[in-house]
Amino acid sequence: MTVRKLSRKMFRLSVGRRRFLWRFSILRRRLRSLWNRIIAFAAGKSTRYRQLSCNGMSSPSPAGDVERGFDRGNDPSDLVALKISLLGDCQIGKTSFLKKYVGREKEQGGIQMAGLQQMDKTLSVRGARIAYSIWEVGGGETSQDHIAIACKDSVAILIMFDLTSRCTLNSVIRWYQQARKWNQNAIPVLVGTKFDDFVRLPMDLQWTIASQARAYARALNAPLFFSSAMYNINVYKIFKFITAKLFNLPWTLERNLTIGEPIIDF
Repeated sequence: MTVRKLSRKMFRLSVGRRRFLWRFSILRRRLRSLWNRIIAFAAGKSTRYRQLSCNGMSSPSPAGDVERGFDRGNDPSDLVALKISLLGDCQIGKTSFLKKYVGREKEQGGIQMAGLQQMDKTLSVRGARIAYSIWEVGGGETSQDHIAIACKDSVAILIMFDLTSRCTLNSVIRWYQQARKWNQNAIPVLVGTKFDDFVRLPMDLQWTIASQARAYARALNAPLFFSSAMYNINVYKIFKFITAKLFNLPWTLERNLTIGEPIIDF
C-alpha cells in the first residue's frame, strides 16, 4: 500500500472516529473546540483553507435567502471545522439571528453558560463538508470575560447592532476593538438586526441611521448587512458571503443602498 493510499485511509478513519465521538460522547463539544485550535495553530491563516470548486457556490436567488449550492451531504469525504463569533450589545437579536441560521441543528445541543453560547451548523459545498462552530457573546457586563474565548481562532467576527437603537450602533467600534485584541485576522462583518422594525421608522431617521452605519462599516473595513431574523432577510446571505471569502469562491454579491430596503454595502 502506497503512502498516499495509507494516508487517505487513515484520514477516513479519523473522520469516522470524530463523527462517532460527536454523536455519542459527552466530550463532543470540547473535542471540536480543541480541534479548531489545533487547525489554527498548525496551519495558520494563509494555508488553512483549500480552494473549492467554482461550481460550489451559486448566485443568490432574487426571490429570497435560500441556501442554494450548499447541499447537505450525509457521506462527506472531507471536513473543514471553522469558528465564527457574534458580538454586540444585549437585547439586539443575536440569539434569534443565530437560531434562524442554525435551524433544526440547534436541537443537537451546544454550549450554554451565562453570557456565552455556542451552536453548530454543518453544510456541504461541492463535496467539502464545512462545520461552522458559532459562538455568541451575550453582551452584558458579565459576558466581557468571554470575548477572548469567542474570538480566538475565529475566521469571521460579526459585529451586530439593533437598527432601531442608536446606542447599540454607537457601541460597534468598542466591540470591534475588543475583538481585535484577541484576533487580528478574522473577517469583520457589520450586521444590523431587526430590519422589520427599522422600516417602520420615519424615512429621514432611516437615512440617518443607514448613513452612520455605512460610515462605521468603512471605518472597520467591513461589509454591512441589514438583516431580519423574523423574516429571514440576509441571514443566510451573510454566511454565504463569509464562505465565499474564505474559500475564494466567485460568488457575486449585489450592493443595495436603497433606503427602505435591506442595505448591503461593501
